[in-house]
Amino acid sequence: MANIVSIAPEVLHQQVGSRLRQLIVEGLIEPGRKLNERALAEQLQVSRTPLREAIKMLAAEGLVELLPHRGAVVAQLSTQDVIDTFEVIAGLEGQAGELAAARIEDHELNEIRALHYEMRAAHARRDLPTYYRLNATIHNHINAAARNAVLTHTYRTVNARLQALRFRSNFDETKWARAVDEHDRMVECLSARDGAALRRLMIEHLDHKRDAVLELLAARGDAARLA
Repeated sequence: MANIVSIAPEVLHQQVGSRLRQLIVEGLIEPGRKLNERALAEQLQVSRTPLREAIKMLAAEGLVELLPHRGAVVAQLSTQDVIDTFEVIAGLEGQAGELAAARIEDHELNEIRALHYEMRAAHARRDLPTYYRLNATIHNHINAAARNAVLTHTYRTVNARLQALRFRSNFDETKWARAVDEHDRMVECLSARDGAALRRLMIEHLDHKRDAVLELLAARGDAARLA
């Protein structure tokens, strides 16, 4: 008889949360849409208990809103929310970049180089989900190399609100290619331990992301709908 492997409830809801987060980030569940527990439980092949815990987890991250009389809905950001949040995340990433350039260790830099190589390969084959996952991992690694727990916690909290929008910012081929080139320069700045240059680059990178998101929202009529 095959061994039955049980998954601890706290691990299960985290796994469900990761799958649900991916659906939201990749736009398969759109902003403002109510989360149908029955349909999601069937789609993810789980019971409602871990699903509800996963929804609470995503609500704490800012990806989901728990509204009275409506239940859980995918969070929407107004145009001003987008501007304000990118302004904050740009400052955080700039600070993380400067600190990382001074504190990063060789093995961490080598890991970022390897991830960057994989990310470029994903871009070459236009595999956006894989590209985005690797891109986000690189940003997280730079943040971790800053060796500042308060900065890391704040970054994760603020960045969670922007994940879906940062994913969508790569829909434009020209802007996507520019983002890849900026990542080339990030690795160069880290390798040179040039913190001042990396700070400027990270802020520029996030400003470009913000502009790409705002253009996309305006083009699709989302800006007026979300404002």
